[in-house]
Amino acid sequence: MKNGQIWKDIDGNDIQAHGGCIIEHEGVFYWYGEHKGQDNCPGTRRVDVIGVSCYSSSDLVNWKYEGLALSADPSDENSMLHPSKVLERPKVVYNEKTNRFVLWFHSDSANYLYAGVGVAVSETPTGPFKLLHTMQPNVQDSRDMTIFVDTDKTAYLIHSSNWNKTLNIARLTEDYTNVDGLYVSVLIDQEREAPAVCYRDGMYYMVTSGCTGWNYNSALFARSPQLLGKWKLIDNPCEGPGYRDTYQGQSTYIFTVNDKDYIMFDHWKPQDLKSSGYSILPITYDDQSNMTITWNDEWKGI
Repeated sequence: MKNGQIWKDIDGNDIQAHGGCIIEHEGVFYWYGEHKGQDNCPGTRRVDVIGVSCYSSSDLVNWKYEGLALSADPSDENSMLHPSKVLERPKVVYNEKTNRFVLWFHSDSANYLYAGVGVAVSETPTGPFKLLHTMQPNVQDSRDMTIFVDTDKTAYLIHSSNWNKTLNIARLTEDYTNVDGLYVSVLIDQEREAPAVCYRDGMYYMVTSGCTGWNYNSALFARSPQLLGKWKLIDNPCEGPGYRDTYQGQSTYIFTVNDKDYIMFDHWKPQDLKSSGYSILPITYDDQSNMTITWNDEWKGI
């Protein structure tokens, strides 16, 4: 699978799973993402909401399309799942206490003024997921976002807020379906988005993108010994040709396989979003808590 390009599923169709995540459950990998499999709305850089796709794989290379885990609702113009709305950056986590899969996503109006999140649940990884609610978490605007489950199984919503000027880290309830009121603001006035978070050897790491719309920019990583503590921006973690513009990609999600961390990138094509490509790249760390993301031309899985 050539990094930076659109990938194919086992049936030869384009994989439509943009802005998503990969999780593992009972030995199977599941890839969730935005289904953008139609032309852009005329004169715009958006696609009507189709839903959240789900793909399954045993090796992270051969992906089977499992269908829409969460589908648009064309019957209700007031629904935040109506095709005219915005559904971006879906993230799924499994709650061991409730035995349910919980899906969070950036939920918005077509003009991006609502700036909230949606939450849906399912008894199975492939869905169908049922929408529980949409909201602005802790009465704060929320745009690019991710979900992170800490080592103690406490989950957090990390989202761009204050018109993308800062990032909030908000603790979730035990069932992962809502925020519980505790949150901190970090990287204040740094204008970062597209957060991807991981934990390694006593340190939390966050890769983010600059706020330049669809234009490429240099990724930066931040670190902190405490998730809800003070985060410090360090440097661009990318290395090799194309590192200055993040290989013409944007951070999406970090996942771990066999004790190795990998980061997912989206390679957006704003004029033809359905053709946007993907990359999965390895992350390494040194003894000074610096992270490095190295470009590989091809993703070969595990």
